[in-house]
Amino acid sequence: MSNQNTQEQTSYDISIIRPQMNSDDFKMRGQGMESVRLEAIRKGLLTLHTLELMATTIYRFQITRESCEFNRQLIAAMCNEMTHYQDFQVKLYEYGFKPSIIRLAYWFVGFAFGFTSRLMGRKAILKTGIWVETKAVHHYTELLETIDWDEETRKSLKRTRLMKMGISTDGNSFSNRK
Repeated sequence: MSNQNTQEQTSYDISIIRPQMNSDDFKMRGQGMESVRLEAIRKGLLTLHTLELMATTIYRFQITRESCEFNRQLIAAMCNEMTHYQDFQVKLYEYGFKPSIIRLAYWFVGFAFGFTSRLMGRKAILKTGIWVETKAVHHYTELLETIDWDEETRKSLKRTRLMKMGISTDGNSFSNRK
């Protein structure tokens, strides 16, 4: 009976769900770093964390009830932004920092952009998405150039920037995938 339940529980594709993590997957960071470097990392992570929250919220409020390819793409975009948001939240805690208390303001900005563009139609949704991702690439590039990140975080930022540019981490363009 137990074997049948296990088989039924895993008979669907779980590849899009992040696997369960344990304490070995995390690392306490920042020990021995100069306070100036840590402050720069804190500001950079807070910036990325709040902007990813805004991006997630934009996509969330652009999605309609309609069952269509356009909404499917928006759901995928939202899911990717949620992953980035989670990654930066984890990094904040690994460094001993807390998320910004004003992040709620970014949620409201995301709501305003997302819902307004949804009311204006698909063209406005697409323009908003292009604007958001273009700004994100700019922020990632600027923060990669101006902050002395630890190597693992730097690699993660570079990988996320490539994804936002439409290039998968295996070197292929996302637009070429089926």
